[in-house]
Amino acid sequence: MARKKKPPAPKVFIVTVTGKDRVGIIARIANVMAEAQINIIDVSQRIMEDYFVMMMGCDVAGATADLEQIQQRLDRVARDLKLNITFQNETIFKMMHRV
Repeated sequence: MARKKKPPAPKVFIVTVTGKDRVGIIARIANVMAEAQINIIDVSQRIMEDYFVMMMGCDVAGATADLEQIQQRLDRVARDLKLNITFQNETIFKMMHRV
């Protein structure tokens, strides 16, 4: 009997997005993730006046693109939509934002 292959352990990265609100921000970023087979595990977003702020947790363990390729794709979205987008390992994110 063949053994079932275990899914890889989760490897969480955090995407943060800020910039002027406009239609399609979440869709563009979700498309980048879907194309690379990255599972979005959490999303929090707010609009403050006309300013868009979002944090997205993503499990990159099963990604079909490497981290550099994902970063390049997010950089392209950031340029196209005039946003600030960061993509970093959850551990680094937590270390940088602890109080």
